[in-house]
Amino acid sequence: MRFSRMLIPTTKETPNDAVLTSHILLLRAGFIQSIGSGLYNFLPLGKITLDKVRQIVKEELDKAGCNEVHLPIVTPITLWEETGRADKFGKELLRFKDRHENNFVLSPTNEEAMVNLVRQTVKSYKQLPLNVYQINWKFRDEVRPRFGLMRGREFLMKDAYSFHATTEDMEREFALMEETYKKIFTRLGLAFRVVEADSGAIGGAGSKEFMVLADSGEDTIMVCDACDFGANVEVLSEDEKVCPKCGGGLSQTKGIEAGHIFQLGTVYSEPMKAEFLDEDQKLKPFVMGTYGIGVSRLLAGIIEQNHDENGCVWTKESAPFLVDIIVAKAKNEEQMAAAEKLYAELQSKGVDVLLDDRADKKTGFGVKIKDFELIGIPYAVVIGNDVSEGKVEFITRDGLQKESLSTENLVEQILEKLA
Repeated sequence: MRFSRMLIPTTKETPNDAVLTSHILLLRAGFIQSIGSGLYNFLPLGKITLDKVRQIVKEELDKAGCNEVHLPIVTPITLWEETGRADKFGKELLRFKDRHENNFVLSPTNEEAMVNLVRQTVKSYKQLPLNVYQINWKFRDEVRPRFGLMRGREFLMKDAYSFHATTEDMEREFALMEETYKKIFTRLGLAFRVVEADSGAIGGAGSKEFMVLADSGEDTIMVCDACDFGANVEVLSEDEKVCPKCGGGLSQTKGIEAGHIFQLGTVYSEPMKAEFLDEDQKLKPFVMGTYGIGVSRLLAGIIEQNHDENGCVWTKESAPFLVDIIVAKAKNEEQMAAAEKLYAELQSKGVDVLLDDRADKKTGFGVKIKDFELIGIPYAVVIGNDVSEGKVEFITRDGLQKESLSTENLVEQILEKLA
């Protein structure tokens, strides 16, 4: 893509209502745009990044044997009344009537809707186990939306629901989803901890949270210095000093909840009469698990962990582009010809590349470099005056390391550095 053809409204100004680093940088770098309290437009860079994160989530779930579906964001409130959550969920549940006076909600989560889907289609133990998921928009009428994508009212969420004949099989799937989540967070380049957690409004017998480690996190978690144990302070007191798993020392840290998995049992299937015929031809309620990831929240989590004083520093898997070709003087024919050649060759190799071809008077070389640093593309190739001598500058965004490369076999050199 050419920078001159993209909508990338970068700005030097810090937004008045933004205090969290990710909120400030995503706004300044032109990834998102606020249109109301807790509501954001995803601009081209933001949409590309969101889609990349979404794709990683989808790929790992599909590998684990999950089935993707798509449910309406609008759900009849009658489904929520079946489980009693219409009253329990509170004012975060946005309710409205249609023209026929029927009552609906904007879904903040989809346990009831997914149980309804499965109870209409799965009748026998022979169709189990089953794991169905969607990556869809949700809405929670937060009393205090804040911190940008971290706690907005509308957000993109992956919610999966598994259905089983036995508790043992549900526990097997729960363990599989824990490993699948670890693969997702590792691919995204995130430092994270899996912690024992409280099930809260979702319910069930047990749950685990996936915490992206960040000083700005709202959650305090206890982590072991000797093993991978971690627990939310709602589960394990801040006064605890010894790890219950290995006896090692415990310490406090901060985390951002980016994923949560639950062992639901029959909390939803029993009241909704979602049943199947077992081997003895007896009706039994489905044993369930549910598994969520805040996909749009992950963008904020990545930047909370990966930034510097100049801007964003995206990980390779999440970056909107992998390489930014910066033409120092776009009106210089030699520089532009070299940039166009490199642009075409990298694209032919499947590299996501941005060509900064801006040639207006207000967009000089300094502005282009500042935008590269602010946006946070992992690598840049600067094509300037030394291209006539067969040289270009290669910049690694993380640490802003610079080196000179020969234009001979340039594509091969770049691909080697991207590997």
